[in-house]
Amino acid sequence: MQTRRFGRTGHQSTLAIFGAFAISQDGQAEADAVMQQIIAAGVNHIDIAPTYGISEQHLSPWMVNHRDSFFLGCKTMERDYQGAFTAMQQSLHRLQTDHFDLYQIHAIETMDELDKATRSGGALDAMVAARQAGLTRYIGITGHGVDSPAIFLEALRRFDFDSVLFPLNFVQYANPYFRENAEELLRVCRSKDVGTMIIKSITRRPWGDRPKTHIVWYEPFTEQADIQSAVNFALSQDITGICTVGDPTVLPLVLEACENFTPLSPAEQEALIASADQYQPLFA
Repeated sequence: MQTRRFGRTGHQSTLAIFGAFAISQDGQAEADAVMQQIIAAGVNHIDIAPTYGISEQHLSPWMVNHRDSFFLGCKTMERDYQGAFTAMQQSLHRLQTDHFDLYQIHAIETMDELDKATRSGGALDAMVAARQAGLTRYIGITGHGVDSPAIFLEALRRFDFDSVLFPLNFVQYANPYFRENAEELLRVCRSKDVGTMIIKSITRRPWGDRPKTHIVWYEPFTEQADIQSAVNFALSQDITGICTVGDPTVLPLVLEACENFTPLSPAEQEALIASADQYQPLFA
């Protein structure tokens, strides 16, 4: 699988970054089978969080034996210093490792949340202290929603984050407000050498009232051709890589799409965006 430099970290991350929600369900045996798929695909970057069920416990035995094989990123939804610092220590303990490569302020969705996390005595201060103590090498920020790119542009004015993680897909790009801010955010990240991770790359639409058939909080594309197109679009943007889907039955299809990534021309990208009216954006 191809790799790309993850910003100033210098890490050559695979195009597929393992989203560890995929091992949040079932038991250790099922989690082990997923991890074997990840290793077989050559994936070398993991994104995990304590809010992903028991994924930290499932990943723990793999960290004991394979820690040096992965760039390991974790995150916290705590917004104050003590909460964030404690959450980090708990995650380190569950994962049986002495440091993270990346620790992130998780799920910042409003300017108010950004204010809480970045004020004096907030979660960001805890992460700076943790970096000084050697508990994490880099500091990032993540979020969901149509406003994420705009919020992260402000976040990067306040602090020199090493990475950002936000949603991007061709259906969402049909929203001019989102697209304008996302493109500006990617330009700023390039100029500041900030690593960029993308989520929700294979989103078809919200579930709405339909029964949920997959372990994902949005309805994903499930046909290989559709997934390939969606992955090709996301990876044709100026990003490091995509976090893989949380449903273990769709995961192999996403890994295959990353392995077979083919860049889209500007015209092909615009054609895909023009088809977005067949679907529905996850974030309105």
